[in-house]
Amino acid sequence: MHKKIFQSSFLTVFLVLIATIALIMGILFHFFEVQIQTELENEAGYLSQAIEKEGIRFFDGFKKQTNRVTLIDADGKVLFDSDAEAEKLDNHADREEINEALKNGTGKSIRYSQTLTEKTVNYAVKLSNNSILRISTTQYTVITVLLGMLQPILIVLVVALILTLVLSLKVSKAIIEPINQLDLESPENNVAYEELTPLLRKLAEQNQTIKEQLEDAYKKQVEFNLITGNMSEGFLLIDKDASILTYNSAALELFGITPPVNGNVLAICRAKDFRDTISNALAGAKAENIIMREECCYNMIANPVFEKKEVIGAVIIILDITEREKRETLRREFTANVSHELKTPLTSISGFAELMKEGDVSEDMVVDFSASIYEEAQRLITLVTDIIKISELDGKSIPFQSETIDLYELSEEIINRLKGQAEKRNITLNLIGDKTQIIGVRKILDEMFYNLLDNAIKYNKENGTVDFIINKAENDVTVWVRDTGIGIPIFHQSRVFERFYRVDKSHSKQIGGTGLGLAIVKHGAIYHHAETRLESVEGKGTTVTIRFGRESFVGDE
Repeated sequence: MHKKIFQSSFLTVFLVLIATIALIMGILFHFFEVQIQTELENEAGYLSQAIEKEGIRFFDGFKKQTNRVTLIDADGKVLFDSDAEAEKLDNHADREEINEALKNGTGKSIRYSQTLTEKTVNYAVKLSNNSILRISTTQYTVITVLLGMLQPILIVLVVALILTLVLSLKVSKAIIEPINQLDLESPENNVAYEELTPLLRKLAEQNQTIKEQLEDAYKKQVEFNLITGNMSEGFLLIDKDASILTYNSAALELFGITPPVNGNVLAICRAKDFRDTISNALAGAKAENIIMREECCYNMIANPVFEKKEVIGAVIIILDITEREKRETLRREFTANVSHELKTPLTSISGFAELMKEGDVSEDMVVDFSASIYEEAQRLITLVTDIIKISELDGKSIPFQSETIDLYELSEEIINRLKGQAEKRNITLNLIGDKTQIIGVRKILDEMFYNLLDNAIKYNKENGTVDFIINKAENDVTVWVRDTGIGIPIFHQSRVFERFYRVDKSHSKQIGGTGLGLAIVKHGAIYHHAETRLESVEGKGTTVTIRFGRESFVGDE
């Protein structure tokens, strides 16, 4: 803008200067022409009066003046000329000013030299005897004057241009400086040109509008970040080139990525299912896929974003469905295990009954078959009972009320019930601790501790030891069941509390059991808001810990 103002002002002053010089020259030349014409008319008037009185004798002894004087008769013959001999001059009958004077009494004409450097101004007056008196003068033309004054004019132009240059710079700076110093953050507080007041007022209004829009946008951005940041689902927003525009922390956690994240979304995960989902979404179709990553399972949903029927990006939601898939897997395994566990004794019972129905079995064999049928029936009853127990614990539909229970007395009763089983394998049962009361359901606690002690005996070594330890601390009550048995491989330790899960199925089949013992323990602990933990070393033994919190304390609020 500074350059434009400078150029405009400089050009304007330059053109005005040229126009002014031209105008002055024109006015001066016009003035001089009028002045010369007046002088010629006056001189012609004086001389015509003298010639009217004295005749041609007036020219006797006539001395040449500044202007040329010529006397011409009515036929155009030159009678006298102050600059040349009359006899040598051509007839002037064809001259413009002579013809005009003969008709009107006076005549004027201007004739230029061949080089156009001079012009001759003629003025003619008709005398009473029809002769013509002509006064002529020579004058330089505008071109000649300009060429003669070229040097001073150039000096004036150079000086004027320098002054114009300096003044234009100062003027442009003086104009621009107040504009450059405008405070656009607070336009209404500026004291500048009056002409800028409407613009500054408009800027102030726009600033206020923009400020409100930015505040609203920031508020929405904060709300958006707050919502997406607290989502457990992963959230990604990409453009049509698959570049990441925004994301939430859950998305990074799901893929194990450290922020900040930018660039192409395919750099996050290069699995084929992931790439296909992104490609389908950017092609304009809703896409959904299941992605497996290490031991985790994700449900990925990608929706395209359209603007005027053109895909401009996609919104990607990633759900961690690992637990759901695990539950579904457990449900399928549980159904399969229940079917298998029920089918085995039912098949045996059906087989024995079929043989007995045929009548080909001896009376001794009938007794043996009846005993086998009874054992399998008892196995079925135990299995169904355990399943019902777990179902009741899952649904929290226990038909018993909570009461005050002494853990020491309860565990002592259970140990007495299992002593015979332990003595068969020469296993020592130790009860360690003091009387400790908690609030709970006796039947559930009985099942929990019985199953723990039963497993500790079944999976122990000959001449082994089982310790049942009770300890009450300030904030909790802890029960440990510790054995010196065969132990559990570390790979199986995280799954032993699952229903029907067995570490060694052949060994478990030999010693009996439904595979639901530890599952009952876990669900019973959950019902009492207790924590369960298992520690085991293969070949050395296993310790199961159950910790009851303060809500189970007797007499505590």
